[in-house]
Amino acid sequence: MFQRHASRKVLKGNAFINNFSRTARAAAFALLVAMVGYPGSALVQAQEASAAEAQVLVGGSYNINAGDVLSLSVWNEPTLSAEQILVRPDGFISVPVIGEIQAGGSSIAEVQQAVADGLGRYLKDKPSVVIDVLATNGSNIYVLGKVARPGAYPLRGPMDVTQALALGGGLNSFAAENKILVLRRDVAGGQRAIKFKYGKVKDGDRLGSNIVLQSGDVVLVP
Repeated sequence: MFQRHASRKVLKGNAFINNFSRTARAAAFALLVAMVGYPGSALVQAQEASAAEAQVLVGGSYNINAGDVLSLSVWNEPTLSAEQILVRPDGFISVPVIGEIQAGGSSIAEVQQAVADGLGRYLKDKPSVVIDVLATNGSNIYVLGKVARPGAYPLRGPMDVTQALALGGGLNSFAAENKILVLRRDVAGGQRAIKFKYGKVKDGDRLGSNIVLQSGDVVLVP
């Protein structure tokens, strides 16, 4: 009789845990939808980034936004460098000698190339150009799910998923580290969900797959 009584307690305990887990998952998903407006279909459509797509999502792919503050360094040409360049509301920046260049919506690498091409018309040797993002215009990313400190975090420059997870206090002991999703809206107003295997990156197996985040991205840890 004692064993049957104990078994009933265990079953009730398991039922409570399962119900609590379902409730917690539902609450987390509701919070996600309320904060960023992603429908559930984005989770169903999650897929691994292809090799071509990965080149767009990783290293150097931060897209410059209006209101960002940039620095421009041209090697051995201090008069062509600039400590602070503001990206205007129309997305253009003013570059010494060249004039106006469209920067908003472009990656750092694309703007560097545009500046190098422009300066190359005036210089004998091909210029070496480096652009850094000093500050961003109030952009946020969101770290939600099974992390220590879920919430919104300011995007003050290029940031990848591992850095965002660190801001969120790291994964808790129940996190599925190889099922993390990066939810991102595209220019057409749609959305996509990209799987991120944190365990692989952490172990050094897929360092090149670390995703550079954009303003409004959601890192969801199931």
